[in-house]
Amino acid sequence: MITATLARPDDFDAWRETARALVARNVRPEHVIWQEAGDVDDLFGTANASLADPRTAADVRVSRRFLALAGLTLLHKGSQRLPLLYRLLWRLQDTPRLLDDPADPDVVALHRLIKPVQRDIHKMRAFVRFRAISEADGGERFVAWFEPDHRIERHNARFFIDRFANQRWSILTPRLSLHWDGKTLNEAPGARREDAPADDAAEELWLGYYRSIFNPARLKVQAMCKEMPRKYWHNLPEARAIGEMIAGAQQREARMIACGTDTFDRPLPENLSAVAAGIAACRGCAIGCNGTRAVAGAGPPQATLMIVGEQPGDTEEQFGQPFVGPAGQLLDRELERAGIDRGTAYVTNAVKHFKFVPRGERRLHQNPTAGEIDKCRWWLDAERALIRPRITLALGASAARGLIGRTPSVGRERGTPIRLSDESTVLITAHPSYLLRLDGTAREREQQRFRNDLNILAAMLKEPCE
Repeated sequence: MITATLARPDDFDAWRETARALVARNVRPEHVIWQEAGDVDDLFGTANASLADPRTAADVRVSRRFLALAGLTLLHKGSQRLPLLYRLLWRLQDTPRLLDDPADPDVVALHRLIKPVQRDIHKMRAFVRFRAISEADGGERFVAWFEPDHRIERHNARFFIDRFANQRWSILTPRLSLHWDGKTLNEAPGARREDAPADDAAEELWLGYYRSIFNPARLKVQAMCKEMPRKYWHNLPEARAIGEMIAGAQQREARMIACGTDTFDRPLPENLSAVAAGIAACRGCAIGCNGTRAVAGAGPPQATLMIVGEQPGDTEEQFGQPFVGPAGQLLDRELERAGIDRGTAYVTNAVKHFKFVPRGERRLHQNPTAGEIDKCRWWLDAERALIRPRITLALGASAARGLIGRTPSVGRERGTPIRLSDESTVLITAHPSYLLRLDGTAREREQQRFRNDLNILAAMLKEPCE
């Protein structure tokens, strides 16, 4: 028998060289005992000379696919991974397409070990939370505590280096600690949970935001716990609020439904100030419950022209005004070019709250659903009933749905006036934010189409009232 010892359990290069040497010596899997550091024998410590029928190193063949799978498998904490990997390597010499057989017991076992490792890698990336501490030189270091199930710390180091390359950080785990100083990654022995810092000041701010975006109508406790197991909760500042939010979810959902029912069953508001107040208090859909500030329309109350967008963006939500961000600035320039004074138009949105998904410190726009647009149409109808515009410009498909009750094809229906039952006219064009996402010839082409639509609008506004 031959004993093969790995000095470090997750050292893939060492395993590969050891396994390669064994295959080159034609040592069958059943004649190898695999050990990790701390056991007694050294590599080839009790080799049986009769087993040796040396091949050359070039005779050992293996695919890149197997090497990638083996690298993940080696991170598993179970001791069965070592003999399994060697057995597969041995068999691949005579059956190169072995990994393509999903029913092979060794292949099945390989993927059974890889799956929890991949899940653990994902969980570490998702649930590590850094807290800031001051260092002796006056700088900041961000320290996190995590308890992985498998040996994934070194594997994940590259992810955190790439993501936080210019910051000094440390990740403490029971097995080892990783320290990055902005240039070099250093390792240290494992740590204890109490070695990590307590909550910092920013966490209360984050906790308030987390509570504000919680939607009780979408709560699925089992699904949440499957994706974010309770074992990770003590690492997360928001975990302090999860229990209380789950406990009160049913009551909050009932209040939200009641509020929405009351809102949309009552008579239309008497003036635009009442509309704005009602929009600010509305919780009739999930977007209204996400904690953002509502943005009502703005403009003269007897405007001939109404301009309707999709929803307020990040900038609009911060300032509480419609179309003041990059898309609004582009719209202003193009309206002026067409000879249309925005100051004479009433500008609003089909959806009155900002729907978004958080990405770190950023809030990325998320399209409202058809149901959310239809729900918020009550407020748009209230604005239209009070203003009674002769012409309404719909910027994009979502805005058009809020006006005509269906989602049109902007490409086919843009620039063609649509008559509504109240004898007003809707003209559909693209949303300015669409132009901002383009560049080169595509931007020039779509910008010209946008200008053509605004020229049609300008001509319509000059027509005498019937």
